[in-house]
Amino acid sequence: MQALIITPGQKDSLELRDLPEPEAGEGSVLVETLAVGLCATDREVIAAEFGTAPEDRDYLVMGHENLGRVVEAPEGSDLAAGDLVVGIVRRPCAENCRACAAGEWDMCLTGTYTEHGIEGLDGFAREYWRGDPDDMVKLEPSLERVGVLLEPATILAKAWEQIDRIGGRAYFRPQVVAVTGAGPVGLLGALFGVQRGLEVHVFDLEEDGPKEKLTKELGAVFHTDTLPESGINPDIIIECTGVPTVINDVLQHGAKNSVTCLTGVSEADGEQPVDLGALNLNLVMDNRVVFGTVNANRRHYLKAAAALAKSDARWLEQLISRRVPLADYAQAFEDRDGDIKVVLDLRDDA
Repeated sequence: MQALIITPGQKDSLELRDLPEPEAGEGSVLVETLAVGLCATDREVIAAEFGTAPEDRDYLVMGHENLGRVVEAPEGSDLAAGDLVVGIVRRPCAENCRACAAGEWDMCLTGTYTEHGIEGLDGFAREYWRGDPDDMVKLEPSLERVGVLLEPATILAKAWEQIDRIGGRAYFRPQVVAVTGAGPVGLLGALFGVQRGLEVHVFDLEEDGPKEKLTKELGAVFHTDTLPESGINPDIIIECTGVPTVINDVLQHGAKNSVTCLTGVSEADGEQPVDLGALNLNLVMDNRVVFGTVNANRRHYLKAAAALAKSDARWLEQLISRRVPLADYAQAFEDRDGDIKVVLDLRDDA
């Protein structure tokens, strides 16, 4: 079978290689890959910023955002041939710490977890893969064209779950949501807010493009100014850019009792000035909470699948700006105007 691989530690080593099909010992369920989504994490792995091959191997199969179809499954499982599935990216740490043992591997205490296509486990950018039923989540057939969006949607399912839990500490009746960044994560975050009946504002620099169109079709308000300039005083802020100046803005703004969730990953920026005294005063006096979130566990996959299933599939499909056949993988990593989510298509009719 064909697989997209890299050599960890070797920059720009991406190549398409013929590999043996997965062996039965890798899992009782055989899955044919339909699509693999690409994101900034994949670019960082290709740039050798991180990434680890499986043991006794010098290469790593790429791809963590995924969608597949079951080819064979064991009797007695809740899976059958033809089912749509998504493989769960992170797996528990070898030490099986208290968090991982509780099924909360997204909150792993040791940091020695493994992740498909990232750390120690082959990814899904290959024609077939195997896993056990607990390693994957079944999707509704209606999500065949958009189910590859499930993994990024799990980030938001977890974010909103934690927002609800934090808000439950005391009086919390949110009405206004601000989302900074209108990439896939930001737009999916806005979707979750709209599904909750909240007033949603999305902030992004791209004007008169697909991001603005998608935001408005969702029923949210699109802004090209900054959060402070907008005058919006949100009860919930979801930051999805990782840009230090934007993070500074969201930390300084928010309504009383507001909750701010940081989902973007940043590089160190020692030049960004922050008045810690003023920030502390605002957080304390307004009962505000700021927290970060990363990855997701099985519960979040199920919640995200339910959210996608009740969404407008036509709107979701517009998030996928390009579908690129696996053989033309290099094109998928080109920066093109209007791109939101680029997907590698592994189907025969690609």
